[in-house]
Amino acid sequence: VDDKSFNQSAWEGIQKFGKDNGLTKGNGGYDYLQSESDADYNQNLNSLIRRDFDLVFGVGFMMEDAIKEIAAENPDSMLAIIDSVVEAENVASILFKEQEGAFLAGVAAASMSKTGKIGFVGGVDIPVINRFHAGYLEGAKAVNPNIEVMVDYTGAFDKPDLGKASANLMYSSGVDIIFHAAGGTGNGVFAEAKERKAKDANANVWVIGVDADQYAEGQVDANTNITLTSMLKGVGAAVIDISNKAKEGKFPGGTTSVYGLAEDGVGLADSRGAIPEDVLKLVDEYSKKIADGEIK
Repeated sequence: VDDKSFNQSAWEGIQKFGKDNGLTKGNGGYDYLQSESDADYNQNLNSLIRRDFDLVFGVGFMMEDAIKEIAAENPDSMLAIIDSVVEAENVASILFKEQEGAFLAGVAAASMSKTGKIGFVGGVDIPVINRFHAGYLEGAKAVNPNIEVMVDYTGAFDKPDLGKASANLMYSSGVDIIFHAAGGTGNGVFAEAKERKAKDANANVWVIGVDADQYAEGQVDANTNITLTSMLKGVGAAVIDISNKAKEGKFPGGTTSVYGLAEDGVGLADSRGAIPEDVLKLVDEYSKKIADGEIK
């Protein structure tokens, strides 16, 4: 829940909805349960339903099967799944056009790379991470058709050591910017970049964060930060949107809500001066083309 990324965004949305509606943490208000492994999914969902929460979110593609089973067993309960689609009248499915935000990250990376080599570190090889990968690749190629992109799927969202090893290999191979879509594993990418920058102030290493603004993760010292930007994914905003609809008696069960650039569901975080004005202008131009449907 404090992964500084995807899960944390969802929990922040729940907390904001709770506070905006005068609720407190715990029974009768809002709460979360953390799964240590996929074996906990069904048990945790059931536990929250038994505690009489009106709406229960399954956060992440990995929870699809559990949500499907629990929804069938509890037809009167409202459930929602983020990053997957479950065909059930009592489940609201929430998807994002990660490829659109990742395209902008690719534009920024290819424009800023001094070596012509950039990297992508993914978590588990699943459709949602493939969307990040595909968008990043296409955005980079749009700016520099000859760009080299090193790719590594670590196979995990909770293993920073794997992210660190992957980043070490990439930076050692001449990559100067890495975009991660790997949850907690991505914290290792930041760790590797920060170590290199701390050892050598002139080291040309950058990280593009994911899901939330990961600027704080890139802080090396008072004057140095290696976060180029972050690809924002409005998980918290989507959670609030679906919760408000449920509260108003308009719960979108049986439907899929999709959030892209046009819906402010994805985008890039403020680069705090790391990206020059001309590159930001280029990113903005591509953003408008995608939102208008000119680029699909």
